[in-house]
Amino acid sequence: MPLESFELDHRRVRAPYLRVAASAPGLTKYDLRLCQPNQEALPTAPLHTLEHLLAGLLRERLPVWDLSPMGCRTGFYLSVLAEPAPQEVLEAFRWSLTQVLEAGEIPGASPLSCGNAADHDLAAAQRWAAKVLERGLRVQETVRLDSLA
Repeated sequence: MPLESFELDHRRVRAPYLRVAASAPGLTKYDLRLCQPNQEALPTAPLHTLEHLLAGLLRERLPVWDLSPMGCRTGFYLSVLAEPAPQEVLEAFRWSLTQVLEAGEIPGASPLSCGNAADHDLAAAQRWAAKVLERGLRVQETVRLDSLA
């Protein structure tokens, strides 16, 4: 069975965006794309810091099951309990990114609670959050590889 992400035409999406990647009764997986695939990628330290910050912030607005960084380092997968509308998730994502700009510390970034505590960069994470907000977030429809180019 092919992976959903391998069926997405990464040439035709326009980041930054939010996209419904998959859903099942009671669970929805979103693609939170921060940067344009195959044109830019987040360095690991700001990506890791954004993961720590967004994991908590998004939980203030949504019933988050999991937030995981993408291996390609262009964004995150967000799994949410229930089936919130994409616009609701988009607003929670936008709000969370604005809160990142105000963060004074990185939650859970000690060697006691993080497996790679040295690989964080709050200032760079805040620059990425600002860049995403400046570019403007939107809901992206899924563009499959078999779609007309």
